[in-house]
Amino acid sequence: MSTLRLRDLSGIPDYRPGKAAPPSPDGPVPFKLSSNENPYPPLPSVAEALHGTSALVNRYPETAARELTRELCARHDVGPDRLVLGSGSVEVVSQLIRATAGEGDEVIFAWRSFEAYPMLTLAAGATPVPVPLTADHRHDLDAMLAAVTDRTRLILVCNPNNPTGTTVARRDLDRFLAEVPEDVTVVIDEAYVEFNRDPDSPRGIDHFRRHPNVAVAHTFSKAYGLAGLRVGYALAPAQLAAAMRKVALPFGVTALAQAAAVASLRAEDELAERVDHLVGERMRVTRALAEEGWTLPRSEANFLWFPLGEHTMAAAAVFEAHGLLVRPFDREGFRVTIAEPEANDAVVEAARSIREAGLHG
Repeated sequence: MSTLRLRDLSGIPDYRPGKAAPPSPDGPVPFKLSSNENPYPPLPSVAEALHGTSALVNRYPETAARELTRELCARHDVGPDRLVLGSGSVEVVSQLIRATAGEGDEVIFAWRSFEAYPMLTLAAGATPVPVPLTADHRHDLDAMLAAVTDRTRLILVCNPNNPTGTTVARRDLDRFLAEVPEDVTVVIDEAYVEFNRDPDSPRGIDHFRRHPNVAVAHTFSKAYGLAGLRVGYALAPAQLAAAMRKVALPFGVTALAQAAAVASLRAEDELAERVDHLVGERMRVTRALAEEGWTLPRSEANFLWFPLGEHTMAAAAVFEAHGLLVRPFDREGFRVTIAEPEANDAVVEAARSIREAGLHG
């Protein structure tokens, strides 16, 4: 048996996808609330676009994705030299890291935040610099600023933050960006921006227009419900966008993904109704949990964060017994996706069971 020479990847943790919901004929109806997926199927117009494109899957997709690029450039009023597509926003973030950071460089992000950040940083050969959240589960921008060194190449700001759902304040981000060195790229990751109703929360596009070192990452996976097709994009300074294309996965956005994204943009009024409904459900569940005695971080995403510390895994098991699969982070807490009303009702019931079992801290 030969011994292959491989990179030492022992320091890179494996990405754990959300646990799937198995059939449960004898128990409660299972709901997968572990991946922040949109619970609704594609709109008829999106399904029609997919059907019309399916006959072309024997061909490679158009790398330039001209139609989707035109739609997004018109929407954000940017030139195509400032827009980069990718296979979901996680691949876009990977492009941003690999375009800016390598061996000996540092990437700063809040922690806990999106769990792919340290993995993608290590895979690029760079050093992750996690900065703890504040006591109220928000980005500590002052501490992140203090962590900047001459090795810092990229800073990731997840707004709303995954998994806590919290947001940064506009004035705090303004001050932060004014003090970050101009040669350091700041990425505002807005995977959940469509669910954000906080009037004091900044919008990345505004800062992208004002600062030459700011990029913004968006996805079609969450609000648009295209998680299974993998399409995202970044708005970035032209120089950075050109570098991102050099490290992008060739043909990374399939023809099906392009067609579905275009159709989704053109059906945004219908999709907005679904997003508004999910936001309404988030507020309903939050109120119900507050009535039960829960004080959770205010979420502006399509999920809630239960900071349960040492009780996390036991509480997650209680949720699973109710047919609810959540995303636990051992000794920290778990994240629960807002989904169908019946799933959300079950969340309230399971949370009541946690309190009755004394697992709430």
